Amino acid sequence: MAGMTLPTLFVPHGGGPCFFMDPAGGPPDPMWRPMAAYLTGLIASLPARPRAILMVSGHWEAADITVHVGERPGLLFDYHGFPEHTYHLRWDAPGAPEAARRAAALLRGAGFATREESARGWDHGVFIPMKVAAPGADIPLAQMSLRADLDPAGHIAIGRALAPLRDEGVLIVGSGMSFHNLRVRGPQAVAPSSEWDAALTEAVTDPDPVRRAARVAAWETLPHARFAHPREEHLLPLMVALGAGGDGPAVRDHAGTVMGWAVSGYRFG
Repeated sequence: MAGMTLPTLFVPHGGGPCFFMDPAGGPPDPMWRPMAAYLTGLIASLPARPRAILMVSGHWEAADITVHVGERPGLLFDYHGFPEHTYHLRWDAPGAPEAARRAAALLRGAGFATREESARGWDHGVFIPMKVAAPGADIPLAQMSLRADLDPAGHIAIGRALAPLRDEGVLIVGSGMSFHNLRVRGPQAVAPSSEWDAALTEAVTDPDPVRRAARVAAWETLPHARFAHPREEHLLPLMVALGAGGDGPAVRDHAGTVMGWAVSGYRFG
């Protein structure tokens, strides 16, 4: 890892345990296979294997940014109405308390209030995509919360404070969905989600980093913004990844369609 800077990622984590619906362990529904293939290739696509992962999920909010410092977190099955076997999935990676505490120190140094906790399990925004991306569960991982105010510029600034981790072998991953409106799916979602996705991608990949951050922070001004995100918790992990990605290039490295939604993944730095 000497002299190697890792990129940062914003990844779609799917819907519930979508990649693991077959009780016999078979491949996911064809609709989810392109996303699964993208997640499967993530670690190999990096310039070096990370020594740890810091992951921000759209399924954990706290008044102050909170890092999980547990040694062996359990799993939090925070989805509902799925087959019984999906509540017995395993992903037994070790925690990364050292990386978590380093992240908290960086945030405090930038003026952010932080907390630590060790009791909460990894939610499905963590273990479902990571079970695909790192099935060997052999990369230590620390989860970090969103801040409950959901302020986009604030989360970009949080990401900026975390940027030094990229030179320390820690992969920063935002886990959410670029489109997340559970009330609409199928044909009625296709056109507006595609227009939203195109506008979001244009903002996220703006080559000017200052303008990029400003445009993404102003996401509510984009076409169909509140149709795409009635509540923005699944978009905020993108802000953290963008901020931590610095001034380097930003690219869309996944584009797909599920349930009529256009869904993208992004890479920074």
